[in-house]
Amino acid sequence: MNPDEQRHHEDLSGLVIRKMTLNDLEQVVAIDQVSFSLPWPPRSFQFELTDNQASRCWVVEGDGRVIAMIVSWLILDELHIATIATRPEHRRRGIGKRLLLHALLAARKEGAVKSFLEVRESNVIARKMYRDFGFVEDGRRKEYYKDNNEDAILMTLNDLERLQGA
Repeated sequence: MNPDEQRHHEDLSGLVIRKMTLNDLEQVVAIDQVSFSLPWPPRSFQFELTDNQASRCWVVEGDGRVIAMIVSWLILDELHIATIATRPEHRRRGIGKRLLLHALLAARKEGAVKSFLEVRESNVIARKMYRDFGFVEDGRRKEYYKDNNEDAILMTLNDLERLQGA
């Protein structure tokens, strides 16, 4: 194992992926606000945890704090990725990839066969991560993001059964 691989492996040790709880809201909202120019209102995350039966919310915890989060919706046999983010100081270590894989595999156990998401056209790092999982870019929502009228790229992962982990 070369030093970069070893560092990458060590960086991920001690992390726990678990269901998001109401106690996580403050940290989840903070991650969302630092990650996106159009963050969700805090009440939206609360709604996902308390009122949305389709919602599947997960966090990555390390050193006693939330360092990444994902909100997804399981609707019939489809998992829609609503939002995913990692604290800036923990990015580019594979944490988001690990969290996405966890969410996809958990949904597969519940009967999901495909997954959908939309991502900013300019977010090339996220688009690459999604492609690494097998998502394909198959549509576009013109001027979807209201802060700058940027297009959203629609991506689909058509066969969760074949998912091995990117």
